[in-house]
Amino acid sequence: MSITIEREDGLAVVTVDFPPVNALSQALRSGLIAAAEELDADPGVQGVVLICAGRTFIAGADVSEFGKPPQEPHLPDVVTRIENAAKPWLAAIHGSALGGGLEIALACRFRVAQAGAQAGLPEVKLGLVPGAGGCVRLPRLVGAPLAVEVITRGTPLPAAKALSAGLFDAVVEGDLRREALAYLRAALQRPLPQVLLQREVAPVEAGFWEQAQADLSKRAGREIAPGLALECVRRASEGSVQDALAFERASFLERRASEQARALRHIFFAERGATRPPELNGVQARAVNSAAVVGGGTMGAGIVVALRDAGIPVVLLERDDTALQRGLQRVSDIYQSSVKRGRLSEGAAAERIGGVRGTIVDADLADVDLVIEAVFEDLQVKRDVFARLSQVCRNDAILATNTSYLDPALIAEGLVAPERFIGLHFFSPAQIMKLLEIVPIPQTAPDVLAAGFTLARRLGKIPVRAGICDGFIGNRILRTLRAQAERLLLAGATPQAVDAAMRAYGMPMGPFEAQDLGGLDIAAFQRKAARERGEAVFAPVADRLCEQGRLGQKTQAGWYDYAPGERRPLPSDTVAKVIAEAAAGVPQRAWSEAEIIDSIVLPMVNEAALILEEGIARRAVDVDLVEVHGYGFPRWRGGLLHDAEARGLKEVVARLRELAAAGLAPEPCRKLEQAAETGTF
Repeated sequence: MSITIEREDGLAVVTVDFPPVNALSQALRSGLIAAAEELDADPGVQGVVLICAGRTFIAGADVSEFGKPPQEPHLPDVVTRIENAAKPWLAAIHGSALGGGLEIALACRFRVAQAGAQAGLPEVKLGLVPGAGGCVRLPRLVGAPLAVEVITRGTPLPAAKALSAGLFDAVVEGDLRREALAYLRAALQRPLPQVLLQREVAPVEAGFWEQAQADLSKRAGREIAPGLALECVRRASEGSVQDALAFERASFLERRASEQARALRHIFFAERGATRPPELNGVQARAVNSAAVVGGGTMGAGIVVALRDAGIPVVLLERDDTALQRGLQRVSDIYQSSVKRGRLSEGAAAERIGGVRGTIVDADLADVDLVIEAVFEDLQVKRDVFARLSQVCRNDAILATNTSYLDPALIAEGLVAPERFIGLHFFSPAQIMKLLEIVPIPQTAPDVLAAGFTLARRLGKIPVRAGICDGFIGNRILRTLRAQAERLLLAGATPQAVDAAMRAYGMPMGPFEAQDLGGLDIAAFQRKAARERGEAVFAPVADRLCEQGRLGQKTQAGWYDYAPGERRPLPSDTVAKVIAEAAAGVPQRAWSEAEIIDSIVLPMVNEAALILEEGIARRAVDVDLVEVHGYGFPRWRGGLLHDAEARGLKEVVARLRELAAAGLAPEPCRKLEQAAETGTF
């Protein structure tokens, strides 16, 4: 880490060089205070430009200090020292000014940014609130409404929006250092603007705070930090500066020690390490500069879009012209929807669509580096596809199947050069969902496995390596969730009570609502295949509903009834009758919310432990990533197994034994019992 000071015609340039992201370590904080002291004492210096080497401005806190006792000087001391410097400072921003980095920039009198820079206060995403005056200074610069948006969502502002809001004083295209020095020289010829803490917050419209609270309550659910951040901004807008600063700092310190912050840090570090598993250290990934997708259905079209969004040219192969045109239209429709929502310009959409070439000729895939099969979930159909591909693709081209349940090793049987084969399980919609399960077969070459993780990083996805079993990691746990939900119905619970309990736990939807949305026939198809393989499947109510044609929202009847054109679930007398028939002879009981949650979540934990025991998942954190990014598990709980550890694994085991004794869950597996002895997986 280094901080250097250069002097140039009455101005000083303080350069921070702390790779990789110029994080605010204790040494950097001390260095910035020392630089302010030195330059204030230098009569030859009239102003200071703060700039950073490397790929970004100060991008926030030093993650290596997370969870450790803070060391002086604390960040508020650094911010105050720069803000009160006798020589005005200008922040020259490139890359990202996030969290403490933006709080440092807000302490400066001026902010000049390079085009492409962004700025934000993402602390709520780690279960925190800004702790060095961000909630107090930002509304004085951009107004309370935008400050609330930025701080409670944690989403950065791009340079253009930051400029129009007044957060940036200028956005420059040329050399940042030169432009920043020129801006500061010109600014010193004019009266200096007030430091932010001396300014007032512009009044808001009547009812603004109440509406902001209502909107946030719907969005944040049981996350605590966003609501606390809103209160910080409100106090900064309505009360005294010192009281607001004190409340913000106290809130930051209280949140830093919270279980939600620990859970969110857990997921943060897991995501950082996901694309670089230790077993692939030193392995050079096989290059992927072009790709093809076989099958232009909903999943195939989504994969095409995901690849194009990463800048990879794609060939879409279909069986005939009609199917091909439908597939290309699906791709176009996805991009046009993004244009309508303002997420993409017409020009960008056209460029991405233009990078897709459609064909019905297998030989057109002869030169691509990667082929992803996304056809019907049938073993023989998929085998036929790869038999054809092995005749036309290069022997070093990676061949991938997108199967969600089938055994990739069986799909690859008889394939020429099987070391190039791998499972890449995308989640629908593939262009949006971040999880990618990577499933190697025994013959998969290390550089092909590494290519899967490298591809995930290019696509902006979270990759998790999974072993081969029915459903891999995520769908296998989902199967347990659905089976447990039906056991509850047979024992006296209702679909609406189960769904309400799981929403209260933090899931975006209950299990029955989710099945109605996706379609009951999808799971029914998987159950049929499992039974054909000789596996036991528990779905006594779901099977009967499918037999009656109740397939969910698409048939206006599933676990719930739906009025024409409506998506609001209505309790169904028909379903209640089916449940009663299936539950004949089963003891009935009243269920509390907590009992419902335990009866679903704890067997999921047990199944996850079995997955670890069998080596299907290599690390507990991989299960957490799968659940958070593939199945809507509340991020603020840190994932399924982190949440179980936070509760206490001995308590989990004891409660599971109680449920097992009542016939409502399996006995705890050996892996879970062993983990209970140590307190961790």
